[in-house]
Amino acid sequence: MRIGRKSSPLAAEYVAPDHPRVPAAIDDLIAYLRRGDAPLLAQIAVAHAQFETIHPFAGGNGRTGRAPVQAMLRTKGLTRHVTVPVSAGLLADTEGYVEALTVYREGDPVPIVEKFAQASVRAIVNGRQLITELREIRSSWDARLTARSDSAVWKVADLLKRGPVVNSVLLRDEIGLRTDHSRRYLDPLAEAGIVVESSGRTCDRIWRAPEILDALDASAERAGRRG
Repeated sequence: MRIGRKSSPLAAEYVAPDHPRVPAAIDDLIAYLRRGDAPLLAQIAVAHAQFETIHPFAGGNGRTGRAPVQAMLRTKGLTRHVTVPVSAGLLADTEGYVEALTVYREGDPVPIVEKFAQASVRAIVNGRQLITELREIRSSWDARLTARSDSAVWKVADLLKRGPVVNSVLLRDEIGLRTDHSRRYLDPLAEAGIVVESSGRTCDRIWRAPEILDALDASAERAGRRG
């Protein structure tokens, strides 16, 4: 079911269908997603394009329409443990993405499926590179730290690889450190240049791991993050 019309190629000027038609269109979309006879990535791409064509909300349809992509990738078994930033790749070429949606609304799903496939491949390559970089950074910390093998410093280091900004409450909740003992384990990391204090406060201090943050920023740039 294709509904709606466009007043120009610009997504912002797309004219959505009359609201009484939206519930039936969403039901139709859900029925399509439940089908098991379509190539999965193509099915997800078409479902995304159809949601954007239905345009069920007054605002936020772009973000809302991209969010279920991850749920569909997981539900249909294409991903298991990671988030593949497909939408970042799509938005790296906004003009091409909008053109593909426009062509879809005119009856041809091929361009939007191709866009999804290209963005997925780029996302996988980028994700593998990021994982390699994070492992290398974490390995380099082993050579710079001199803590005992049973010290909680190593647990903090592992936590920083997963979440590069921490405070004492997070350390307590994630690895069970007392909030008044956090400096005992963060100071060795700071002395090794692994973390820096970034809040400028004497209490409720925040530490960040610049190497991890830089790697994440570089990955976002490779993914085509818009400024």
